[in-house]
Amino acid sequence: MNKKQIEELKEKLEENKSSLEKTLQNFAKKDDVPKGDWDAVFPKQEGSDMDEKADEVEEYSSLLPVEHALEIKLRNINIALKKIAEGRYGKCENCGKEISYKKLSFVPETKKCRDCS
Repeated sequence: MNKKQIEELKEKLEENKSSLEKTLQNFAKKDDVPKGDWDAVFPKQEGSDMDEKADEVEEYSSLLPVEHALEIKLRNINIALKKIAEGRYGKCENCGKEISYKKLSFVPETKKCRDCS
C-alpha cells in the first residue's frame, strides 16, 4: 500500500472510532480500568412503578451485548491505529502477508488476510 491509501484508511479508522464512542456514550460511561472499557449505565430505580422498572432493567440487559460488541470493534480500531503509527499496518497477524487494500477499505481494522480469515 502506498502512503495515500494508508492515510485514507487511517482517516476512516478515526471516523469509525469517533462514531463508536458517540454511540457508546448514549448508554454507557467510559471506564479506564481496564483501559478502553465502557460500562452500560444501570437505570435509576427512584420513583418508578414496577412495570417501568422492569422495562428499564430489560433494556439495560439488552444493551450489555451491544456494549461488548462495540468495545471489541473499538479495541480493534485502536490496535489498527497503533499499527499505523508503528509502520506495521496492513500485515496479516497469521502469515505476515500484506492484506489487500480492497479488504482493508471494507474493514480497516481487520487483522488477517483473505487466506487466513
